[in-house]
Amino acid sequence: MNLVKRMRQINSSLPLLLLGIVIWGCLVQLVGIWFVEDKLRYSTGTWIGVSLAVFMAINLALVIESAVDRGSSVGVLRFKSILRYLVVIAVFFVMIYFNLGNWISAFIAVMGLKVSAYAQPFIIKIIHKERI
Repeated sequence: MNLVKRMRQINSSLPLLLLGIVIWGCLVQLVGIWFVEDKLRYSTGTWIGVSLAVFMAINLALVIESAVDRGSSVGVLRFKSILRYLVVIAVFFVMIYFNLGNWISAFIAVMGLKVSAYAQPFIIKIIHKERI
């Protein structure tokens, strides 16, 4: 099965949300790389953050699907949501402890989930305008 079709089955807005996250990551990479001394750590942090944002978006879509389709209990939904944030926090601690990347650029990249979610109605409006 096509990956985009599967994502649309889970949540119709998921592919566009993921695209927005990746575009945000590219912008963070292109703009920020000019202002830092340690370009490798900045880039690593940025793409770790993008990966985390993609993970969070997919996990959130699966949790919503579970809640709607299977009628999961509130306790299960809370556990899955808390687990999602614990994974993000654990990755940040590992990044900081092992000096794997710039945690600030990772945080800015993770915020791509929010940026993409808020920008989605405008992107859809632009896409529909071009089709006319």
